[in-house]
Amino acid sequence: DPLPRLRAEIRAAAPGRYRYYQNVCAQSYSFVWWDWARWEREIDWMALSGINLAPAFAGQEAVWQRVYRNLGLNQSEIDKYFTGPAFLAWNRMGNLRRWAGPLPPAWHLKQLYLQYRIVERMRSLGMTTVLPAFAGHVPQGILRVFPRVNATRLGHWSHFDCAYSCIYLLDPEDRMFQVIGTLFLKELIKEFGTDHVYSADTFNEMTPLSSDPAYLSRVSNAIFRSMTGADPKALWLMQGWLFQHQPDFWQPAQVRALLHGVPLGRMIVLDLFAESKPVYQWTESFYGQPFIWCMLHNFGGNHGLFGTVEAINHGPFAARRFPNSTMVGTGLVPEGIEQNDMVYELMNELGWRQEPLDLPSWVTRYAERRYGAPNAAAAGAWRLLLRSVYNCTGVCVNHNRSPLVRRPSLHMDTELWYNASDVYEAWRLLLSAGAELGSSPTFLYDLVDVTRQAAQQLVSDYYLSIRQAFQSHALPELLTAGGVLVYDLLPELDSLLSSHSLFLLGRWLESARAMATSDREAEQYELNARNQVTLWGPSGNILDYANKQLGGLVLDYYTVRWSLFVSVLVESLNSGRPFHQDQFNQAVFQVERGFIYNKKRYPAVPAGDTMEISRKLFLKYYP
Repeated sequence: DPLPRLRAEIRAAAPGRYRYYQNVCAQSYSFVWWDWARWEREIDWMALSGINLAPAFAGQEAVWQRVYRNLGLNQSEIDKYFTGPAFLAWNRMGNLRRWAGPLPPAWHLKQLYLQYRIVERMRSLGMTTVLPAFAGHVPQGILRVFPRVNATRLGHWSHFDCAYSCIYLLDPEDRMFQVIGTLFLKELIKEFGTDHVYSADTFNEMTPLSSDPAYLSRVSNAIFRSMTGADPKALWLMQGWLFQHQPDFWQPAQVRALLHGVPLGRMIVLDLFAESKPVYQWTESFYGQPFIWCMLHNFGGNHGLFGTVEAINHGPFAARRFPNSTMVGTGLVPEGIEQNDMVYELMNELGWRQEPLDLPSWVTRYAERRYGAPNAAAAGAWRLLLRSVYNCTGVCVNHNRSPLVRRPSLHMDTELWYNASDVYEAWRLLLSAGAELGSSPTFLYDLVDVTRQAAQQLVSDYYLSIRQAFQSHALPELLTAGGVLVYDLLPELDSLLSSHSLFLLGRWLESARAMATSDREAEQYELNARNQVTLWGPSGNILDYANKQLGGLVLDYYTVRWSLFVSVLVESLNSGRPFHQDQFNQAVFQVERGFIYNKKRYPAVPAGDTMEISRKLFLKYYP
């Protein structure tokens, strides 16, 4: 204060029309409990990063509820359809119903209020908002009100049975498809206005009823007509995830049919996982429909240092040079945010570039910008991270499979795509920069994150020692390795995470409770929040998919699991009875479920000195 004066105007021209941001899953994994203050920060960051196309999905259930009531459904039929807040992303895509619901009336009101402010602010900053449209999924109650309607029950999704999945899909050629789709969109536009871009995903991880190209064209045409019935200028934005997720079904003829059911140029496809599995290459640039080259990067909002910097530094430029390319921009589409900031800064910058960057010199400047001062040790740490954890090559799927955050077994994956010693050395360098940079909040965050990564690597080492000791019947070694892991390393990691506000379980749980207007709602929302990061379903249906490394969660969930595992192995060696994974899974499920219902309140305010705790871990464990 005051801001530095510019000597002359600075102009930059982006090579593509759009810089897109947001993944439908992030609405649940990251944004679900946000209040306006947090949304405002995010929208400011989007504007500062040059994002100009993004979804505005809050409040849609309130509008749907109004539409269903107008069509004649009763409240209990609607309540059996909507999931709880932490799982709405998969309800919207037709994967899941009822689980962790219903939605209280106050939820709808608060989300409507948020959405008014979100769309107003995004538009005031020159962004194009993307609104949700009807994809064809309907509550069972529609069949009661319109008994002659042609709807088919989809199969079960992921590991959920029909108690919570198997949603009805309305036949796109049924007259009611246009009635419901147009009714919803008109109601939505009346409520929020429109920028004429709409999102709909009919077959997210669900197999269509027929692979007949004519059928698939009719489906996409019906969805598009239900949009133009409400807005003649409608443009359909579709996630291209389905094409690479089920390539056996989506052969070129099927992809072409679905895309060509919509006039060319009236659809934009998000090539969602282009850094690892680009679809444009085998679909002749989406057969003429415009597409956005997207970096997915993160699944489930997991913590864990990760990036594919070489792929994103070259991928968008190769896509633009592709024969008859229809690329119209770049995008960031992580399933969860608040991790690996550097990768998103890099991708945002690449959206403005005409050619690849010199990455080592870019990351050196990044460290200086991030901490507000040049520092040789910090820059060195970042160059090491850039060449190791951040440079996964080939088909990389960033799902944290570290034994730390997975249910223990004797067959765990400890493979790394990088040299572990580079992270240990980066940790040493960052600690050495602490004297100069210790007052920078971004530095302290990165110190926690890199220390956390080093601890995660150490957990794998101790796991391998535990497994080796058990398989060689070496009880003293098993007790030693298990003891260090359970009684020292994991509690120390928990205290490190508890020293920083962005790594607190309490922050996630308290933000869920803050959304509530009664004690009963607060309990429901907290159970939603706890279940999502652990069991993900009633019985561990998608267990640990959305794992996080948070102070409180490491100690009371992951550590307790490891403690049980070590004691069961010790008992097995003592008694001579073999270890049975099935029996262990049943026992550990009680521990996992116990965490969700433990009713413990976790602090939302950090405690302890981050630098001190990191140094203590370093002196004890640096290899």
